[in-house]
Amino acid sequence: MTHLKTTQTINAMTRIDDLSLSGAQCDNARRWLQAGVTALAGSGLFAILLVASRTPGIQEFFPWLDFFRTALVVHVDLSVLVWFLAFAGVLQALIHPGRAGVSRLAVWLAWAGLLAVCVTPFTGDAGPILNNYVPVLQHPLFHSGLALIAGGVLMNSFATLRTVSPNEPVEMAVITGSIGVIFAMGSFAWTLSQLDSGLPAEAYYEFLFWGGGHAVQFAWVQFMLAAWLLSAGETGVRMPVRGALLSVLVLAGAAPLLAVPLIHAMSPVDSAESRIAFIRLMQFGGGIGPIPIGLLLLYALARSATAKAPQKPVRYALWASLVLFGAGGLIAIAIRGVTTTIPAHYHGSIVGVTLAFMGLAYALLPRFGYDIGMRRTAQWQPVVYGAGQLLHISGLALSGMLGIQRKTAGSAQALDEVSKVMTMAVMGLGGLLAIVGGAMFVIVMLAAFIKGKNRVSG
Repeated sequence: MTHLKTTQTINAMTRIDDLSLSGAQCDNARRWLQAGVTALAGSGLFAILLVASRTPGIQEFFPWLDFFRTALVVHVDLSVLVWFLAFAGVLQALIHPGRAGVSRLAVWLAWAGLLAVCVTPFTGDAGPILNNYVPVLQHPLFHSGLALIAGGVLMNSFATLRTVSPNEPVEMAVITGSIGVIFAMGSFAWTLSQLDSGLPAEAYYEFLFWGGGHAVQFAWVQFMLAAWLLSAGETGVRMPVRGALLSVLVLAGAAPLLAVPLIHAMSPVDSAESRIAFIRLMQFGGGIGPIPIGLLLLYALARSATAKAPQKPVRYALWASLVLFGAGGLIAIAIRGVTTTIPAHYHGSIVGVTLAFMGLAYALLPRFGYDIGMRRTAQWQPVVYGAGQLLHISGLALSGMLGIQRKTAGSAQALDEVSKVMTMAVMGLGGLLAIVGGAMFVIVMLAAFIKGKNRVSG
């Protein structure tokens, strides 16, 4: 069991060193981090293929017509689902030693699944379905890949519940995040058992991932809270409350998960009532934990001394994460109809989680024996990525308020006013900056991994 030096004190602060990591824990967490960074790198490559598949003179090299949608599915799943699941594995490895054999099996299952997902697009027309939460390719190899990745994290999740006592906020966040993963996987399994396999593919996968897709968002938020608290501790930010109160707030954030089995018990998985219930669960339950903890962190950050040079990538990523996640939540209040305000909301929230993980990844590299050789790039990366995404979601939100519909392109957007053109231009500029910022993170991390370890960690 992990033993922490700082637990229920005033001005609670937990640093990575307080976790007393063993060499085995560092190795396991490192493997999960490398899998996550590889997923992000793969997502970037598929983004390039997205462009190539629609470029005259190049698109003829793709032997099937729907490669654009195929690449889009893999791009989305790698950049959100696989990256998030892998970083869940990182956090789980940090707080529990686990059994060496089980831990290695879990991460190698994830690596095998990652390879399967990346290879599937090149097997031929895989029948892409752009459903919500987990877009899919209708190919057994792709399904197997997702199952292997989820299975690895699920193994870690159950191991976390068995080996850790939640006596500290970071542990509580990782434990409740692991419970969220288990609830989500249970929701997927239940829905799979209840759905009519004769439904059209679009409807089938939309229903399949609807309940579990909402449930897993709570898991991402809980893991984000763990990353927030560890990143704050790493840069000398002391929370102005006792650790016990933070643990209660973290636990409260996961409490809405208890409604997931109730929704399934009360409504058929393919009913309008079930869909609305999960929407309401996110609307009224999604902010219970992150809002008070985020406000406490903002207060603590404002009162903290300036971060030292090695701490700046972590501190800047923490600031950017708080701003983006908060902006995503505020935009949700403005949602009216099926407009671009919806993707503005979830892009803000998702990127808030991503930036939290990126910041903690910078803090973990030295513990794993790696140097951040590109320090200035690492320092500016959260700024570029965060600013780009803030512009991106601002443009989307304003466009939605002007009536531009979600999931439209070209003439279908009806950009018949200067204001609409301007807001979409802001969206595009922000998206470009965000792509650059994301690439900067991958380059910094890959450069450190390629250079190799410089000392024994742990």
